[in-house]
Amino acid sequence: MKRTLKAELIAWKNKSEHLPILLRGARQVGKSYLVEEFGREQFDDVALVDFENRPELMTAFATREPKEILAKLEIALQKPIKPEQSLLFLDEIQMCPEALHSLRYFKEKMPNLHVIAAGSLLEFLLKDENFSFPVGRVEFLYLHPLSFDEFLQAVAPFIAERLKTYRLDNPPSEFEHSELLKLVRQYMFIGGMPSAIKTFKENGSFYESQRVQSRILQAYESDFGKYANRTQHKYLQLIFQRTPALIGQILKYHRIDESYRARELKPAIELLCYAGLIQQVFATTAVGLPLHAHLKHERYKLLYLDVGLLQTATKVDATHFFDQDIMQINAGMLAEQFVGQELIAYSPAYQNAPLLFWERVVGGQAEVDFVETAGSMIIPIEVKAGATGSLKSLRSFLQQKEAPLGIRIAEQPLSHHDKILSIPFYLVHSLGRLAAQAVSLLQ
Repeated sequence: MKRTLKAELIAWKNKSEHLPILLRGARQVGKSYLVEEFGREQFDDVALVDFENRPELMTAFATREPKEILAKLEIALQKPIKPEQSLLFLDEIQMCPEALHSLRYFKEKMPNLHVIAAGSLLEFLLKDENFSFPVGRVEFLYLHPLSFDEFLQAVAPFIAERLKTYRLDNPPSEFEHSELLKLVRQYMFIGGMPSAIKTFKENGSFYESQRVQSRILQAYESDFGKYANRTQHKYLQLIFQRTPALIGQILKYHRIDESYRARELKPAIELLCYAGLIQQVFATTAVGLPLHAHLKHERYKLLYLDVGLLQTATKVDATHFFDQDIMQINAGMLAEQFVGQELIAYSPAYQNAPLLFWERVVGGQAEVDFVETAGSMIIPIEVKAGATGSLKSLRSFLQQKEAPLGIRIAEQPLSHHDKILSIPFYLVHSLGRLAAQAVSLLQ
């Protein structure tokens, strides 16, 4: 399956000077597959060091000399590892902290060797206060579940290219709009996990893809013991199972379980965020740029890793799923998850800044689902089903902040009226382009 991040890797490979890459992301989003495929296509050979399957290779990193490390690995892997010709891939690197340290020395002493490291539980090593990370010697890239655009590239590439041609003066026809919304529903059910998409692509069965999602959820819960003690384990399981019912709501700890206190649940939420299984969407006052300077750490919502996993976790009835208005499915929960997931997927691959939402607590309650920036503009985004006149909070934001544009993401067709840009779900990936066009029409 085509991943957008591959273009970043190719550009990295062709740089005259480059840092080792640390590829980050949750388990089973396709990190290992992407790196190995990239390596086969762009290099003469891939030297795979998988610390999970071959833990004995950890001993090669007892030294800080790259030449000595490679000499040991060449014997173990029975192949030469040549700068500019080979890709050295260190997988599940969190199991070998010495290998993570070695990235610094590969940069300093063997800069012509291309090195990529990845690990599903890497975040826990990076957060360890006793671990000294080689700052400035490593480049971070983040991989997420497949976006809707990547999903289309896998199942209907012609349509993926067609979406890039739509503009405010060239919107989809009524028939195209209806068919594209059907594909959005498909994606919301299948989700962006590579194995679920692969299963659907092979046999066209939503049931079989849902079975794959169930196995992924079970595997995540089985992993809890790898990064939590026995006491934390019960909190992790509780939050992971309750989060699907809390999407889109400002988190109140008593909604998770009234018998536990915030100080017991908050660390478990942080652990699940480190593992990439949930995401926090923080409140911001949006009084100026950068938005994250006005973030409220104690006011946040939660998103799941993937919309397909979310619908499986909430046990959505497949027999009614495709007949419902998207905003009616679990009271709009899947729609807000979809939009948040899309915004994350299309953010720069080298950034990992959290999503933000806006709330006003003085002068009347108002809340906007997401707030993004485009150049020097602050853009409020609402996920809605109703007519433009119902966008009370969005219009409140526009008035209070004197913002030039507000965006509604909904099932409605692409349109622009009275400072509100309505973008259908299938065009979230073109949000920046369409917003720029809308603003240009106001000038």
